[in-house]
Amino acid sequence: MTLPNEHALSLGALMCEVTRETLWQPAADWIHRRAANSRLRCRVGSGQATYHRFDPRNHEHLITYGVRMIADKSCATTAVRWLSSREIRQRGYFDGELSWRNLLAHTCCHEFAHLLQQVAGQRLRGSVHNRYFYQILDELHASGAAAAVRARLTRRAADTGVALTDTVFQPVVREAPAVHWQVGDPVTFGQPPRLHRGHIIRVNRKTCTVAGTGAGQGVRYRVPFALLRTCASRRSSGTPDH
Repeated sequence: MTLPNEHALSLGALMCEVTRETLWQPAADWIHRRAANSRLRCRVGSGQATYHRFDPRNHEHLITYGVRMIADKSCATTAVRWLSSREIRQRGYFDGELSWRNLLAHTCCHEFAHLLQQVAGQRLRGSVHNRYFYQILDELHASGAAAAVRARLTRRAADTGVALTDTVFQPVVREAPAVHWQVGDPVTFGQPPRLHRGHIIRVNRKTCTVAGTGAGQGVRYRVPFALLRTCASRRSSGTPDH
């Protein structure tokens, strides 16, 4: 199921609002003491790119949230590809739970941490996600700022009628070996309401190519081993269902 572009745009606009009001405003005095003319502009991009960029000519910090990033993070299958997923799991942010709501709230914090890193003079060429960056990001979570971002994003989504689910994605504990899967195996992946069903038509080095069935008939997916689940008894032959 593809997230409508209008839905992603609406969530992106809320992320911009929350970044300005919940992260920028409380930090503005600290920022302006170090860079008096600094200003923030947030925007929603039309693609996947999500980033912080600083323009020293006009002292502008630009944070862009891509609509395709927002859509990707609505589903465990695609969310797992993003650094924010690994950060939440490995560093224990939001109790290590991956959900669409947690991922978008953390994305706001991640990009704002880059802004603070830039102001502090610790964003170096070839050393972006460095020790100083993670000190800032850890502090945003430990101080309650990240929780405030999540709470405000949740509230504003509800106020404006924009769906933002908090369903926890299936945890990824370890990567299942390729030998575990065979062509023809019926599988499921994703989480309700975006639970997909299909059968494996190719086993790759780190993923399986799955032909969708039911609502996903005619669609092919490349799914990491760790996100696949068996949905029925294994087939003895390699012939896929039609």
